[in-house]
Amino acid sequence: MNPQVRGLMYASTTAILWGFLAIALKVALKYFDAYTIVWFRFTLAFVVLTGYYSIKQPSYLAIFKKPPCLLLLAAFLLGINYLGFMQGISYAGPGVTQVIIQVGPITLGLVGFLFFKEKANWLRGLGFAIAGLGFVFFYFQHLKEFVAQEHILNTGVLWTLTAAWTWTGYAVITKMLVKHYPAQQLNLIIYGLPALLFIPLADFSLFTQVYPWWVWLLLLFLGLNTLVAYGSLSAALKYTEANKVSIIITLNPIITFIALETMLYMDIKWFEMTPFPPLAYAGAAFVIIGAVLAIGFPKRQRN
Repeated sequence: MNPQVRGLMYASTTAILWGFLAIALKVALKYFDAYTIVWFRFTLAFVVLTGYYSIKQPSYLAIFKKPPCLLLLAAFLLGINYLGFMQGISYAGPGVTQVIIQVGPITLGLVGFLFFKEKANWLRGLGFAIAGLGFVFFYFQHLKEFVAQEHILNTGVLWTLTAAWTWTGYAVITKMLVKHYPAQQLNLIIYGLPALLFIPLADFSLFTQVYPWWVWLLLLFLGLNTLVAYGSLSAALKYTEANKVSIIITLNPIITFIALETMLYMDIKWFEMTPFPPLAYAGAAFVIIGAVLAIGFPKRQRN
């Protein structure tokens, strides 16, 4: 398989999982607090990954002896990203948070051009511009609320910007490290360090409560989502350019949008939802078209 195609497939897997993640987190917050959810996601991902490689590839565990300093920084940044995103939802609400968090992938795309010297042309530039215009259309209602309500420019916005830029830092470091280490070996530290750091913040008494069986399955999904989504992201950064990965990642809110519209159509009321305005549909189309132009198509290899 062409490495570019493989990278795009991995990035698409991440975008799809993150698209459904937002809905799953919204439901899970009815039963667990943000800190406990974040701790559980990292811990489950770490335990599963460590158990798997202790059997299949024990040499990977050698990274625990002397992990690179940059890797420790990447793990710390991702932990702050998780916390910042959850706090952003808590203070500013999911709508504003989803708008601002897109600063992360967009910044990653710019870093790809400036820092990694990835190739740019007018078609890719046009793709980024169209995708940006699409997000303005898609989030127009939320952006109006953001501008009209000065009190929203508060702790929630700062937390979300922190989450966006720490994610960019994590992704840039990962992009550098995957050249020298297997992606999943890096994730042993990236999952393990935040799992340790969030122990003092987690409320373990919540795990003694009696919940419906599906709540435990939901929690399991959140943990496995971290494992697969970030594993796929690390692999995507290994096989293709950061700017291409970034534009695919920005599609995850569109996936959330489609899922929410489906829930409204099927009258599934897990939480309060309002229909999207017609302008959001136009925005979704612009984002998809822009993403295709920005990603481009892999060239055929000559015989």
